[in-house]
Amino acid sequence: MSVAVLSRIQFATVGLFHFLFVPLTLGLTFMCAWMETRYARTGDETYLKMTRYWSRLLLVNFAVGVVTGITLEFQFGMNWSEYSKFVGDIFGAPLAIEATVAFFVESTFIGVWMFSWKSVSRSVHAGIMWVVAGASTLSAVWILIANGWMQRPRGYELVGGRAVLTSFGALLSSPYSWFKIFHVLSAAYTLTAFFIMGISAIQLLRGRTHEVFLKSFRVAAAVGIVTSICIIIAGDLSGVQVAKFQPSKLAAMESQWETQKGADFFLFQIPRPGREDNIQALGIPGGLSLLAYHDPTAVVKGLKDFPAADRPPVVVVFTAFRLMVGLGFLFVLLAIISLIVSWRKKLPGNRWLLWIMSVALILPYIASELGWVVAEIGRQPWIVFGLLRTDDAVSPNLTPGDVLGSLIAFLVIYGTLAVVDVWLLRKYSNQLDDVAPSAPSPKRAARGAKPATAGN
Repeated sequence: MSVAVLSRIQFATVGLFHFLFVPLTLGLTFMCAWMETRYARTGDETYLKMTRYWSRLLLVNFAVGVVTGITLEFQFGMNWSEYSKFVGDIFGAPLAIEATVAFFVESTFIGVWMFSWKSVSRSVHAGIMWVVAGASTLSAVWILIANGWMQRPRGYELVGGRAVLTSFGALLSSPYSWFKIFHVLSAAYTLTAFFIMGISAIQLLRGRTHEVFLKSFRVAAAVGIVTSICIIIAGDLSGVQVAKFQPSKLAAMESQWETQKGADFFLFQIPRPGREDNIQALGIPGGLSLLAYHDPTAVVKGLKDFPAADRPPVVVVFTAFRLMVGLGFLFVLLAIISLIVSWRKKLPGNRWLLWIMSVALILPYIASELGWVVAEIGRQPWIVFGLLRTDDAVSPNLTPGDVLGSLIAFLVIYGTLAVVDVWLLRKYSNQLDDVAPSAPSPKRAARGAKPATAGN
C-alpha cells in the first residue's frame, strides 16, 4: 500500500478511536453539572450520589480521551505536511484557540472541581462543573469549525499555492460548520443518555434497585428523547448543506447514479458499482429531491456526472449512511419506551427492556463512528473539498515502512488503552456504596454549610 493509503488508515484509526471518548465527555459534563445543581438547590442526597457516581466514569473517559487526542495533531505535521503547508494559515487558528483557551479552561477547571469538594459551597462547586461543560463544548466547536472549512472552504484566497484566510468572520459563520456542530452535539448528548441508561440497566438487572439508577435512567430517557429528535433535525439540515456544496457526497450517500429531476427515494436499495446501478424497490416519488433540497422537483446530480477519479467509495458511504439513519430513528423509539416504563415505575420488573437498553449502550457509539465515516470518506478524494486532493497532502519523504511501523505501534498502544478504559469503567460502575457524602470541613461547618462529599 502507498504512503497515502497507510496514512489515511492510520489517521482514521486514531481519529475514530479518539472519538469514542469525545461525545461522552461532552454529554457527561453537562449531566453531572445538572445533577449537582439539583443537589445544590434541593439538598436531595440522591442527586449528590448521582453526581459522584457518574463523575467517576467521566474522569476515566476524560483522561483516556486526552491521551488519544494528542497524537492527532502530531500527525498533521508528520504524515500530512503538504496539507499543513496548504491550510496552515487557516486551520491553525481554530486549533490554536481550541488548545490554548477551551481545552486549557476545561482541563484546569476539571482539576479544580475534583479537589474542591470540601473547600467551596455547593453552588460554587456546581458552577465549576458548568464551566467545564461549557469549555468542553467550546473545544468541540472550534475543532468542528476547522473541519467544516475542510468540507466547505470559504473566506480564503490562494496565494503562492497556499490557502490564505481573508475573512475570519466567514470562517466562523459558515452554515456548514454550525449545522455540523448541531449534529455532533446532539449525537454526543444522545450517546450520553444511552450510556447512562445502559449502565443503569445493567445495575438494575443485577438487583441493585438503588434510587441512583432508577432516577438516572428516568432523567437520561427524557434527555434522550429530546436529543435524538434533534439528531434527526440536525441531520436533515446538514443533508441540505451536503446537497448544495458536496453533490458527489450526496450521490454516494444515496447511490444515485443518474442525474434526475424529482429523484425518487428507495426504501430498499443495494448499490452495484461495477454496473453503475442499483437493485432497488419501494420507491417514493420525488422523495430524494425532497429530502436533499426540500423540493420534490429539484435536480439531484448523479455519480455518472463526476469523473470516476472524483467519486467517493459508494458502497462504504451508502452503507454507513443508511445504518446511521436507521439507528437515529431507533434511538427515538427506545428513548420514548424507556421514559414511559420508568415514569410508570415499572422499570425494575421489566427485564426485557433492561436487557435491550444494556445492549443498546453501544449503538450510539456505532452511529457516531458511522457519521464520521460518511463525513470523511464521503469527501474523498479531497482532503479540502475541491482544493486539495488527499493523495497530494501526504508528507513527501515518508516510506510505506515508516507509516506501517507507526500504525502497528498505535494499534498496540490504543488496544492496551481500550482494555484499561473498559476495565476502569467496569470497576467504577460497580461501586456505589462509597460515594456517600462525608462530614463537612470545619470552615464550612462553621458557616452552616452542608457537606458535599469527600474529595476525589
